[in-house]
Amino acid sequence: MSEPRRLSPAAIATVALVAVTAVWGSTFVVVKDAVERMPVMDFLAWRFAIAAIAMALVRPSALRKLTPTARRHGVVLGLALAAGYVAQTFGLQRTPATVSGFITGLFLVFTPLCAGVLLRRRIGGAAWLGVTVAAAGLALLSLHGLSVGSGEAITLLCALAFALHIVGLGEWSTPRDAYGLAVVQLATVAVVSIVVAAPDSLRPPPDAGVWGAVLLTALAATAVGFFVQTWAQAHLAPTRAAVVMTMEPVFAGVFGVAVGGDRLTVRTVAGALLVLAAIFLVELGPRHGADATVERLEV
Repeated sequence: MSEPRRLSPAAIATVALVAVTAVWGSTFVVVKDAVERMPVMDFLAWRFAIAAIAMALVRPSALRKLTPTARRHGVVLGLALAAGYVAQTFGLQRTPATVSGFITGLFLVFTPLCAGVLLRRRIGGAAWLGVTVAAAGLALLSLHGLSVGSGEAITLLCALAFALHIVGLGEWSTPRDAYGLAVVQLATVAVVSIVVAAPDSLRPPPDAGVWGAVLLTALAATAVGFFVQTWAQAHLAPTRAAVVMTMEPVFAGVFGVAVGGDRLTVRTVAGALLVLAAIFLVELGPRHGADATVERLEV
């Protein structure tokens, strides 16, 4: 009898990343309620500070084992991640959430472009097709009219920042450094959020319900989620990771319907199916160019 076939590290990383996007999608309903009672930047500051502290306490040696170069990479990645969250937050003040969601989803389109420019590698046809189909799916899920203004421009910077974070994480993350790198990133986001929030407020959560939302997002969605993302991207190409993470709005829609009472439409179902199709295209298609060869960037 032949031995059962073992999953490759890339396959395990893909499954883990899908699970993380499910957790992220499930928090939309919780966060939406929390930020109605607490400033968004205060919420982000507490969320990322608690997440960074929790991860550091679990494995304090992980930070000591990082090389100076790895720590520098973690700070750079954290700044990109923080820029994405801050730009998204300020963009939301000036543009509808549906438009913001679609523009933020353009990180999927920017990721292979950034990878191609930074790594100077050709992007394979299957990856481009997956990007196109996933972008169409995100449009069906999120787009209900698009206007051009300051909010849209700021949110576009958010998408670019998230794309740069994905590319950098794919290049700099290694299984050995994954945990420590995640802690440095989260600590960097926490510091940036505190600096942005401090001039106006930086107050603690106002009640037990908001504290629950902070702890849920800090521990499950952020501490565990970003560690898994950092580890997974040590085994996945940037474009593949970007396409997998487009499952987040799909899961957000599922939890929105099941828990938040949102109405399920034909358009929502069609968008979800397109995103799933894009994942299969990238998973089953040939790998070339930037996805086939991983080189390390030096900063």
